[in-house]
Amino acid sequence: MLSAVVWGLIQGLTEFLPVSSSGHLRIVPEYLELAGLEVTEPTLEMSAFLHLGTLVAVLFYFRRDVLSMLKARRDPEGRRLLMLVLVGTLPALVGLFLKEPLQAFQDSVANVGWALVATGVILVIGQRLATGTRTLVDASPGDALIVGVAQAFALIPGISRSGITISAGNGRRLHPLEAARFSFLLGIPAIAGGGLLQIPDLAEAGQLGVEAWLGLGIAALAGYAAISLLLAALRRVGLLPFAAYCFAVGLTTVLVFS
Repeated sequence: MLSAVVWGLIQGLTEFLPVSSSGHLRIVPEYLELAGLEVTEPTLEMSAFLHLGTLVAVLFYFRRDVLSMLKARRDPEGRRLLMLVLVGTLPALVGLFLKEPLQAFQDSVANVGWALVATGVILVIGQRLATGTRTLVDASPGDALIVGVAQAFALIPGISRSGITISAGNGRRLHPLEAARFSFLLGIPAIAGGGLLQIPDLAEAGQLGVEAWLGLGIAALAGYAAISLLLAALRRVGLLPFAAYCFAVGLTTVLVFS
C-alpha cells in the first residue's frame, strides 16, 4: 500500500508541475531506499496506468474546454481546439516504437538526473520566452505541431511534458496561461492513449489490484491540486523556481547515483 500511495502522490503532483513525473517515479524510490524505506519502483506500464488518474484531473479541471471539443460540430471554438489538439498529438505517436530504448534509458538513475538538468535548462529558456499575448484562438496548426514535437521529447524519463510544452507555447508567443492551457489539453490524448494501452498487459500480469487503483485515485486528487498550483505560479513567479528545483534534484541525482 505504501508504494501505491507514493506512486499516486508523485504522479499526481509531478505530471502537471514542470518537474517530470516519469523522472520522479524513477528516482524517488531510489532515494527512499537510501533512507531505509522499501518502495518498489513502478514499471513503465504501471507508470502509464497511473497517468489515467491525472487524466481524470485534467478532464474535470478543464471540463468546459472538453465539453466544447465534444460539441465540435456545433461549436466553432471547440472545433478549433480539437483541431489543435489532434495536430499536436501526432508527433507523440513515435512513442509506440520507443518502449525498449526508453526502458533502457531509465535503467540508469544518473541518466534521469541529467534529463532533469535538461528540463531545468528548458524551463529557463521557456521563462525568457514568456512575453507573448496570443490566445489559443490565434493559434495555428503550425503552432500546435511545434508544441506537439516538443511533447514527443517528454517521452524521455526526466524531461517534463508540461515544462517543455509550456516553453514551446511561450516560444510561439502564446500567453503563458494559454500555453499552459494548451499543454494540459494536449496531454489528454497522450495520457489516455498511454494509460489505456497498458491495461491489458497489467491485467494479464495480475497487477491491476487494489494498490494500482488506489494509486490512480490519489494521482487524480494530487493532479487537480497540481494544476491549480502551477497556474497560480505562472501568474506570480513563472517557471524559474521549478527550473531551480530541477537543477538541484538532477545534479544531486547524478552525483549520488553515478
